[in-house]
Amino acid sequence: MAAGTSNYWEDLRKQARQLENELDLKLVSFSKLCTSYSHSSTRDGRRDSSDTTPLLNGSSQDRMFETMAIEIEQLLARLTGVNDKMAEYTNSAGVPSLNAALMHTLQRHRDILQDYTHEFHKTKANFMAIRERENLMGSVRKDIESYKSGSGVNNRRTELFLKEHDHLRNSDRLIEETISIAMATKENMTSQRGLLKSIQSKMNTLANRFPAVNSLIQRINLRKRRDSLILGGVIGVCTILLLLYAFH
Repeated sequence: MAAGTSNYWEDLRKQARQLENELDLKLVSFSKLCTSYSHSSTRDGRRDSSDTTPLLNGSSQDRMFETMAIEIEQLLARLTGVNDKMAEYTNSAGVPSLNAALMHTLQRHRDILQDYTHEFHKTKANFMAIRERENLMGSVRKDIESYKSGSGVNNRRTELFLKEHDHLRNSDRLIEETISIAMATKENMTSQRGLLKSIQSKMNTLANRFPAVNSLIQRINLRKRRDSLILGGVIGVCTILLLLYAFH
């Protein structure tokens, strides 16, 4: 009886190792297919769109991908079934006292199965992402070729529209920058005006106390008004020049 159970366990281990070897080879080929698809899609992007070979190659690789994915999924399912049988064997009542060693072997096979499953899903996800990106790039290339194949008049008109659009965007950006500078200048002048009012209030208080200071304050006020007029004129001229440049 012990010899029969030992042979059953060895048969399960032999099946597990065989399936693991097959999975290892399949996953290597599956990974190479994903890599070759990535490289071919990069090369195809540099080729002329009139060449139909890349499309045929891509379709052939898609069929190979689907076939290999199904085969790997079947092998993973079979290996999972073998691992489940090994687990049932280690939990059965007639197992000898080497249960710890059997559990260690079973855990190693489970780890291998988990690694292969993770690698398969990762490679499959990468392949799907590359294929989706290639389909998107193919659509973009098709739109570009359709645009290039249009009449010269339409292309020229479209280029003019694009240039005008860029010019309007640049003008809007320049106007926004001008408005931002003007707002910052306004805030700065408001702050300075408050400070000057505070100083003027203090100086008026001193002028009322000391008549000799009053004449000095009046001269300062006249110079301040003159400087304000000059500053206002400079800001106005700069704003007009910026607007003329923006709409030129």
